[in-house]
Amino acid sequence: MAKQVCTLVVDDEEGVRFFLEEILRRAGHLVVTVSSGEEALERLWEGPFDLVMLDLKLGGRVDGMRVLEAVKWRWPETVVVILTAHGSLDSALAAIREGVDGYLLKPAEPGQVRQAVQEALARRKRLIRSAEPAREELLVQGSFSIDLQRHVATCAGQPLELTAREFALLVYLVQNASRVLSPQELVQVVQQYECQDPYEAQQIVKWYIHRLRRKVEPDPASPRHILTVRGVGYRFEA
Repeated sequence: MAKQVCTLVVDDEEGVRFFLEEILRRAGHLVVTVSSGEEALERLWEGPFDLVMLDLKLGGRVDGMRVLEAVKWRWPETVVVILTAHGSLDSALAAIREGVDGYLLKPAEPGQVRQAVQEALARRKRLIRSAEPAREELLVQGSFSIDLQRHVATCAGQPLELTAREFALLVYLVQNASRVLSPQELVQVVQQYECQDPYEAQQIVKWYIHRLRRKVEPDPASPRHILTVRGVGYRFEA
């Protein structure tokens, strides 16, 4: 029997909360709803959720971005789908850089909600599987050692504290150390979808590169391992 998905809905509009709760309950989710960022943080402190449906434009002292940051810090494996009333990419870029798994534009139809949730949950499963061992269990490049079986990476013998997306990105960079990787190719690795727009891909990937450099580079401002090839992409050098 499939595990029931435990979902937190965070929105300051009562009608939206009711709408999402009805759709998700009918889809078999166990749903908890809250009306503010403060309530969301309290719930997240108590324990993890499988999925969070999050309105970016919350009223009150705690906005949607602060809730998203809390989710990614405390429960990095939680799937997050953001809700936004703005149709442009720029309005959701900050959230996308934080690693959301999907987003919906308000107002959304029931079918769109179900599709976004299904795709986000499936995307996270693919991401986890992509970091699982295939033919080889241990990758070694210079001072880097990556145990694919145990999902552990070290640099110069020191363990690296990486999220699932950062781990997948590092594995891919090390596996392809002999070539330059385009932003579109790396978006496929970290977000599990094909991005056709080079500018959008660059805006998404550069945030993950920035986060990974902070964890693997002696001096992130002058990287030695994850190098930028201007106008083309990125290259790994041990």
